[in-house]
Formats: sequence, C-alpha cells, structure tokens
Amino acid sequence: MVTKTETTEIVTEPKLHEVSEPSFKRWLKHFLFMPATKRYFSKADQQAIALAVKQAEQGHIGEIQVVIEGHIPASQAYHQNTLHRARQLFAELGVWDTELNSGVLIYLNLCEKKVEIVIDRGIKNATEQTVWNEICLEIVKELSSEQYRLAMVNGVIRTGEILDLFYANKYTDSKNELGNSPILLG
Repeated sequence: MVTKTETTEIVTEPKLHEVSEPSFKRWLKHFLFMPATKRYFSKADQQAIALAVKQAEQGHIGEIQVVIEGHIPASQAYHQNTLHRARQLFAELGVWDTELNSGVLIYLNLCEKKVEIVIDRGIKNATEQTVWNEICLEIVKELSSEQYRLAMVNGVIRTGEILDLFYANKYTDSKNELGNSPILLG
C-alpha cells in the first residue's frame, strides 16, 4: 500500500493534470482488460525480479523501482497514456524522493505491452535517451516471446549497469531507500 503525504500530493497533483491526446480507444482497451499481473508474474517471478533489483543496486547509490500494471485505471485511461501514468507513479511512489535523486522507475503496462523508464534529475546525465529507449525495446521484445520474467530481470540488470558506470564508486551505498520487490497493480 502506498502512503501519501502532503509532499506526495504536491508532486503528484501536477502529474495527474498532464494530459496526452484523449483517446476513447485507449480508455476502452484499458476498461476491458482483465486483471492479469499475477497471471504473468508468479511469486517466483516476483522474487527473481526483486533479487535482480538487489543485485543491480550493489556498488552504487542508484535506486530501482519496478512497477508492473495490468492496465491504467479506467478513470485515467481516457486522458493518460503509459508515459504519463509512469510519471504519476514515479511521484506517488516517492521514487523521486531518494537522498541523491538517484531513483529509476521501470514501468510495464501489460495491456499495451509498453515499458517506460522514468529517471530522477540526479541521473539525467547517466546516459543518452537512446540507451533508455533500447532497454525498453529489449524488454518489449522479450515480452513478445512470452519471456516475462527474463524481460524484466534483464531490464533491471541493464539499468543497474548504467547506474554502476555513471556513479563509478563516487558514493557508497549506505541504505536501500526503495523496496526491491516489484509493485503489481491491477
């Protein structure tokens, strides 16, 4: 369960008002999508992803949060695409609130089979946008061959490699600020 504070509301509220092109087709697709996160990701899969996050965070201060969502809530799907939803979750889950602004959100939307990576301002110069896009495409490619666990584990590992190169032992990691377990929504 996500707890919200006044700060969360301040950060989240503008994200809720970010609007992509309204789409009845997108709304209908998400409205009719059957909840499926647990069908695609068993407890063992979730544990494998959590272990990958733990390993990917070793040796640097970067924090990785994985969110797997079946579908965008119907109340938001008309006005919100996957990128806007990922940004909203980035704020609501406090991924932006790490000590050195080193949070990364890997968001998977099963309904649209799309992956979004949202990075915090402290690591905006870690690499080029094309590298983040490549990671998303690799995850989607493995998803299309029904390798769900492998797709997410490899995406987490690649993200950890980028963070490791960016920080190159500049800081010691004293604490785990975000949980390692993936968050499964709807």
